[in-house]
Amino acid sequence: MIFGLFGKRANQRSPVDTLFARVAEASRLPALYIEGGIPDSFEGRFESLTLHVFLVLRRLRDLPSPAAELAQEFIDACFAYLELGFRNGGVSDIAVPKKMKKIGQMFYGRVQAYEAALAAPGLEALAEALGRNACAPAAAPSLAAYMRAAQERLASADLDGILNREGLFPALSVPEAAHDA
Repeated sequence: MIFGLFGKRANQRSPVDTLFARVAEASRLPALYIEGGIPDSFEGRFESLTLHVFLVLRRLRDLPSPAAELAQEFIDACFAYLELGFRNGGVSDIAVPKKMKKIGQMFYGRVQAYEAALAAPGLEALAEALGRNACAPAAAPSLAAYMRAAQERLASADLDGILNREGLFPALSVPEAAHDA
């Protein structure tokens, strides 16, 4: 009887956990750090994760129920992942809540900045926000184009598509002018 508690269910991931794992994996693609100008550091990985999580949350917000409930579970999974990263990185139990509060403030600050920038036409406002927060200013236009392309790709996905579609995010493409510089 007790062994039933630790059966298949314990080994199965929820759809939200699977989605978060796919988003986290997409946020670690080398092109984002090489061509996209995101620093390969804890802070840079946080910035990359934040922009990917933001894009998915933005799409979930526009979908009918139960997307809003899944969005909250998705955020919870994100912050549990970040907290685990602190703990595994040796941050003391006493310091973790303070670090999580700071991370939460940074996350929601980025969300506000990116939301406002995506509402503006073109790439200039988005590139400015990304250059200020996530990447080297010279790489910001490429990263802004990537975010717009990702936004467009996600806009065509329904909830099932978000939960199950492979390749939620496009490849990062760097304009030819950037290669010549």
